[in-house]
Amino acid sequence: MLFSTFYIVVPLILIGGFALATKTVKILREYERAVVFTLGRFQRVKGPGLVLLIPWVQEMVRVDLRIQVIEIPTQDVISRDNVSMKVDAVVYFNVVNPERAIIQVQHYLPATNMLAQTTLRAVLGQHELDEMLSERKKLSVDVQSILDSQTETWGIKVINVEIRTVELTENMVKAIAKQAEAERDRRAKIIHAEAEFQASQTLVNAAEILSSIPAAMQLRYLQTLAEIGAEQNSTIVFPMPIDIIKPFLELLERSGKAPIATGGP
Repeated sequence: MLFSTFYIVVPLILIGGFALATKTVKILREYERAVVFTLGRFQRVKGPGLVLLIPWVQEMVRVDLRIQVIEIPTQDVISRDNVSMKVDAVVYFNVVNPERAIIQVQHYLPATNMLAQTTLRAVLGQHELDEMLSERKKLSVDVQSILDSQTETWGIKVINVEIRTVELTENMVKAIAKQAEAERDRRAKIIHAEAEFQASQTLVNAAEILSSIPAAMQLRYLQTLAEIGAEQNSTIVFPMPIDIIKPFLELLERSGKAPIATGGP
């Protein structure tokens, strides 16, 4: 009878001791902290390492201090210029105050996720489509700043927010492609018009120079004739400008009027 009682009591004692030890002794890793409550009231934050608790009087909640990543699911966003799109993002944050993270908010992880979704929609809705596509980094910083200021009371630090995808509807993609094509055509026409203006201005300047120096005009005329003669096999007849032969006529006229020497009496 004594041995049978011994075999019953000893296992019960061992089981009770093990249960008591699990409630008394806690081991926390380097990145963990324990928020300890005594009879329901906050006492202190303990850890890492060995943490001893008074059974049935004290309890603790583990808090992970490592950087955590949450994915913001795809959100339907309407931009300021009434363009509908789908946007998703990633949020990086960590707990910097375990006491606040446990006491100030019921579940800080889903709360941060929901707040990030609403903040993302609110911030992007204040900007136009072109800004979302070209200034994505700036918009991510704006979302991170607003989200960090709102989660500060929860003891949470938002480190970074990355907007991953801005997905447009098929009709909007086609409209943007048409707009880009029209913009390219506009730039091409402007460049062509500027080239025509520069060419005409150069011709005007050249004409002014040639008209101010008659000899230069004559040389240009002769150069043109030489170029045409080198390129064409047919005979081309050009009228001879009087300006070219005028110097020769003047020489002949002066030679005809020269006085003739006569002998004396």
